[in-house]
Amino acid sequence: MKNILVPVGNSPDSFETLQYAVDFAANFGAEVYVMEVLNISTGAGDLANIKDKVVESSRDRVRELIEKIKPGKVEIKIATYTGDIIDGLKDIEKELGIDLIIIAPRSVEVDDELYLGNTSGRVIKRTDIPTLIVPKGSKFKKYKTILTAFRSGVLKRKRVLNPLINIKNAFNSQVNLLLVKTPGYTDDDLKINTALMDISAQVTLTEHATTYLGVLEHFQLQHPDLLCVFRRKRGFFQNLWEKNTILKSEFSVRIPVLVLSVKKD
Repeated sequence: MKNILVPVGNSPDSFETLQYAVDFAANFGAEVYVMEVLNISTGAGDLANIKDKVVESSRDRVRELIEKIKPGKVEIKIATYTGDIIDGLKDIEKELGIDLIIIAPRSVEVDDELYLGNTSGRVIKRTDIPTLIVPKGSKFKKYKTILTAFRSGVLKRKRVLNPLINIKNAFNSQVNLLLVKTPGYTDDDLKINTALMDISAQVTLTEHATTYLGVLEHFQLQHPDLLCVFRRKRGFFQNLWEKNTILKSEFSVRIPVLVLSVKKD
């Protein structure tokens, strides 16, 4: 894991997410890119250099944010993008090769009923970059136990698991698998990818209406430090495909959530 990207919004607590990312990155010798997205609309009468001024002002805000944290030996770089955040993420990923996005569930504190806000939801829904969702106020600690929950154990590409494997190896974590049989499951769904089995210490099979309900049943039993799920249209965050937000009534945990992307599923 070499490059970690941290999109920052207008929240005054953005530095907390950045500090978490820096402390996380230190365990991998990774660089951290702080990304701020700007939407600039200019008319014919605007000054020709207005974009440059806005970009420089943005960089000043990011520098102030960086001054609030303790970077240690982690190198922090600024990545400013003008336009839509999804386009920006894809362009930066193409240019740099981003291994992980670390993001807060909500970029602004508008609706306390939401677990995932519109921006964070769009990042997970519309990119294929692995994403670590870090709850507000979280301080980094090593993950002793990782609960990996899914409704289908079929993975078309082993490299989907790379972030999970890297984290497991870095922190000597125990990975426990939770296969949740939901309505409409097939026999193929019950087949667990061999690479996933190889890194697991325990496999539990349960049956519920949704994967999340299966997680709730086993959450208190295992007390995981990290929840790992897969980004699928019919998977854990399937409601994201209907909208860009997730209500706390639909899903909410107080630990970081690692979302691994599965293409064409």
